[in-house]
Amino acid sequence: MPALTLREILALDPVRAAEPELLAGHTALDRPVRWVLPLLLDFARSGGTPISEVYEGANFLDGGELLLTNGFGLTDPDEETRRRYVRELAARGAAGLAVEVGRSLPVMPAEVVDEARRRGLPLLAMHRVVPFVRITEAANRAIVARGLSGRAVVRPWGGDHTAALLADLADRAALNQPEVEGRAALAGFHPGPGARLIGVSLHGTRDVSTVDRAVRQLGGAGVLRAAFPGDVLALLSLPAARTGDPVKAVQEAFRTTAAPGLTVAVGHAVAQGDGWLRWSDTLRAARTTRELALTVPSAEPAAPDGPLVTSSRALALERELTRGGVDANRDRLTALVQHTLDPLLTWDAAHPSDLVRTLEVHLRNGCSPTRTAALLHIGRQSLYQRLERIESLLGLEVDDPDLLGELLTATCAYRVVRGTPTVVRGGLRTVA
Repeated sequence: MPALTLREILALDPVRAAEPELLAGHTALDRPVRWVLPLLLDFARSGGTPISEVYEGANFLDGGELLLTNGFGLTDPDEETRRRYVRELAARGAAGLAVEVGRSLPVMPAEVVDEARRRGLPLLAMHRVVPFVRITEAANRAIVARGLSGRAVVRPWGGDHTAALLADLADRAALNQPEVEGRAALAGFHPGPGARLIGVSLHGTRDVSTVDRAVRQLGGAGVLRAAFPGDVLALLSLPAARTGDPVKAVQEAFRTTAAPGLTVAVGHAVAQGDGWLRWSDTLRAARTTRELALTVPSAEPAAPDGPLVTSSRALALERELTRGGVDANRDRLTALVQHTLDPLLTWDAAHPSDLVRTLEVHLRNGCSPTRTAALLHIGRQSLYQRLERIESLLGLEVDDPDLLGELLTATCAYRVVRGTPTVVRGGLRTVA
């Protein structure tokens, strides 16, 4: 199916509401429009004196864009500067230029009209003020819808726009921000200004209602979610007005609503305005975290009755240690473990003890005896005896700040290379 044309863009309700008048480029109305982009031609001012003109926008065009501008930047520069700008837009293959007339720019400059006619560049004067966001959203949604309806099915979820978008984001396919936003809007996903986006990956179900229940628990969150062969993948949007840690809020929602036996991995929070690559990052972090949660034993003991809920921040060290895969790092991690923890491993092999695990839990909890003893379900006196044994075997103090990083990395590496998943049926394994 052919791409959306400029003529069709002009027929959209928000565009018609702006009362556009075509001043040039009458023979180019059937050229395809790839995206509709706002471009504010403006000045940086200091003390009321123009110090720099923003006329470099044409350098960032790929061709096929319809540009919207409030026209302010066309009010002050000389005639040749305005002509040059129109020439550059035409040379870069812009689909057209739409200029708001009546506020910042009383009338369209004659030389702009003349140059647009010379270059065959469609030039629109918009005589009524319509927020650019309405025009760009309506137009880009229509462009995306047209593109998707004519796209060949190359994936098993081909007709599912939400699944296709999530897959492209998780795979970091070649995208751009207008395309991602347009496709997200087509799927009903509208993260507002300042919203925080968080990727989630679930294992153990193909029922997306698990995500829906968590979203209702969060209240006011938006979501893209779809089932894939290996997991249910979701991108949640928490509004800017929501206070508190968004990652912990999402974790708590899934702890409350997910069924026992499920594994839920939560990515890091990214700002809505950071761009689609950051959207991709949180989804990819969620998937990597889910894979680690299924293959690496949990650092902390299990508690009953619930799902495993973890996050990319909780497994940050594991993720760093396994970049490129566990097998690719196994020899290096094994050497680290032997160098740092060999006396403890030898002791554990000869006695019914678990000093390595005790050490890691203690380090992960800020060397708090109260917290460590509670998690290990032992008395504080028993913990002190274990810590004394550890320090005696290693010949060092475990709370020495200079040693914390090395010891924690080594104990984490031990769990990674041991690589035996902890199976808890109906149990809760939660890493905060």
